[in-house]
Amino acid sequence: MARYAYVNGRYVDHRHASVHIEDRGYQLADGVYEVVGIRDGKLIDETLHIDRLDRSLKELRIGWPVARSTLGFIIRELMRRNNLRDGLVYMQVTRGVARRDHAFPTTPVTPALVITTKNTKRLDADPGPGIAIKSHPDIRWERCDIKTVALLPNVLAKQAARESGAYEAWLVDDKGCVTEGASTNAWIVTNDGELVTRQTDNGILAGITRHSLKTLANSMQLKFVERPFTLAEAKKAKEAFITSATSFVTPVVKIDGEAVGDGKVGPTARRLREEYVRFASQGEAVT
Repeated sequence: MARYAYVNGRYVDHRHASVHIEDRGYQLADGVYEVVGIRDGKLIDETLHIDRLDRSLKELRIGWPVARSTLGFIIRELMRRNNLRDGLVYMQVTRGVARRDHAFPTTPVTPALVITTKNTKRLDADPGPGIAIKSHPDIRWERCDIKTVALLPNVLAKQAARESGAYEAWLVDDKGCVTEGASTNAWIVTNDGELVTRQTDNGILAGITRHSLKTLANSMQLKFVERPFTLAEAKKAKEAFITSATSFVTPVVKIDGEAVGDGKVGPTARRLREEYVRFASQGEAVT
């Protein structure tokens, strides 16, 4: 079966999809992206993801390439063409094609829109054995709240983690506090039973899965706190886990080679994953 991508107004064969060599996203990382999870053919938190895309575009003063309602139609049509049931939709909007110059183009250009899909294994309520984390210095810029395509520091951190045998990197600021993962948000459960994740500011991306989990945690009457936590506190925590559109809730059982808690998946992370999987199954259906 052919796989399709959407590139600037056309549905094209994924193998031959391309953008112009002077697309500012390619040359200057002048663009933003968004990823929406798909479960059983349903979009998970679509509205919140598109709201975040809108915010990112506004922060970089990039216009919408198509109307918001049109974007929804394109996503669904691409899912239909690719017969996507479980996986993700990747959207990228750049400032467009213009003669290379660091400053914005002086003549109007049309923002460029690329959308692709990816089939993935259907995540279930079983979190598996948990993952290992490797700490890494946070060397990113000071506007991590914008979901830009400028991800080289994240790439280097993720690669360092993989080379050490870990699944994910946790980025640590100059105060010794964990900001977030290379591609996830970071959480711990303290020995007092508090569910802790860093507050949303310009130091982290306001994760959509993070937002939904916060709502679920409140409904479950868990002690939820938004504050910084240090790497040392994380290593002494009762539990730890990561969240994202692609990993849902994934328990962390080891940080820098040290066991978290008893080194096994904890009850809080397990319960939150079960609740999130139930929530994700109620996503927005594709027709």
